[in-house]
Amino acid sequence: MSVQPTIRVQADPFDAAAESATITAGRTDIGALVTFTGLCRDEGGRLAALELEHYPGMAEAEIGRIAAQACARWPLVALTVIHRHGTIRPGEPIVLVVAASAHRRGAFEAADFMMDFLKDRAPFWKREHMADGATGGWVGAKQSDAADAARWKK
Repeated sequence: MSVQPTIRVQADPFDAAAESATITAGRTDIGALVTFTGLCRDEGGRLAALELEHYPGMAEAEIGRIAAQACARWPLVALTVIHRHGTIRPGEPIVLVVAASAHRRGAFEAADFMMDFLKDRAPFWKREHMADGATGGWVGAKQSDAADAARWKK
C-alpha cells in the first residue's frame, strides 16, 4: 500500500487530537497510532518566544523527502507531519508527527525517525527572544541531533 503523507508548514497552532481523528476516521486497519508533539520550552524562564523562519516550498519538500523515507522503511498506513513557523511562545506546539500502522513498532519507530531527521535536516532557522526583552542569537545545529539521525543509518 502506498501512503501519501500529509505535510503542512503553517503559522497557526494545530490540534493534535483532531489530526489523529482525521487519520483514524472510518478506518479499521490501524492498530497503532503514535503522536509526537514538540512544544516550545521557556528554558527555565529565560525564553519569551522562539522565532522560526523557513523558505516556503523548500521546508515542505525536505519534510516530504524524510516522510517518503519513513513510509518506505515501515509499513505505515498514514503519516501526518505539521511544522509551525513564526513566533511561538513557551507551551505552544511547534511540531506534530502522527504515524499510523497496523502494529505498534512501525508507528513508534517511524515517528522517532521523523523527529530525528526533522531536527537534523528540516530547513528551519530559530532565533530566541528572551524574557528580559533582548533578542538572542540564532540557535545553531546541535551535534546530538546529528548523532540521533545517524543511528538510523546503522
